[in-house]
Amino acid sequence: MLQKSITHVTTTVSAKIPDDLKSELDEEGVNVSEVIREALEAEIRKRRREELRERVRELRSSVEQPPTPDEITDIVRADREER
Repeated sequence: MLQKSITHVTTTVSAKIPDDLKSELDEEGVNVSEVIREALEAEIRKRRREELRERVRELRSSVEQPPTPDEITDIVRADREER
């Protein structure tokens, strides 16, 4: 069986945090890289959802509103009068 290897290119991101926070993270055994990666992925998902919501709002506002019942009545009457 032939196995394909997948290579992920990574970039290092750093942040300065207070020493006491780092100590607490170490004491709790927190995998900082994993937490940061998950938080950044969540932020991207959140921003993309908001962009989609905004696009939907724009599309909705650009679509003509359906006629009201009174407008439909007027259209039907005008059509009948033309006959």
